[in-house]
Amino acid sequence: MDIKKLLIGGIIAGALYFGLSYAVYGKLIMSFMQAHPGVATGVDRTMDNFQFLYIAGGNLLAGFLLSFIFVRAQVNSLVSGFITGGVIGFLGVASFDCIMYGTSLVISKTGMAADVAAYTAITAVIGAILGMVMGMGKKAA
Repeated sequence: MDIKKLLIGGIIAGALYFGLSYAVYGKLIMSFMQAHPGVATGVDRTMDNFQFLYIAGGNLLAGFLLSFIFVRAQVNSLVSGFITGGVIGFLGVASFDCIMYGTSLVISKTGMAADVAAYTAITAVIGAILGMVMGMGKKAA
């Protein structure tokens, strides 16, 4: 296992997850998600009560998960990163959201669909960038 690629990729992907998630969830679709909540209300933290250390940690962990998979699967190009990232993002978020919808009242079907689309797109874009990073310095065939 290439530990250097794992570490660099994990940090880069974690930072990208943090930034893109803020742009997409915090700006682009925030009002849509708020307009399509689950039955449970009052469960979202206000911005001044966000626990940013945990948000950053979660994004960093997601970055290292993606980086680990890419290193093991030898993903090392923009296209393979985009496809692999999209599949991983879709399967990960769809499985989590289906379980969340089935066991709680905090997400609606419409909110779930938007979340799956957003996270899949975010992870595909990060995957493309990470794929390029993983391909840097590879020996020419």
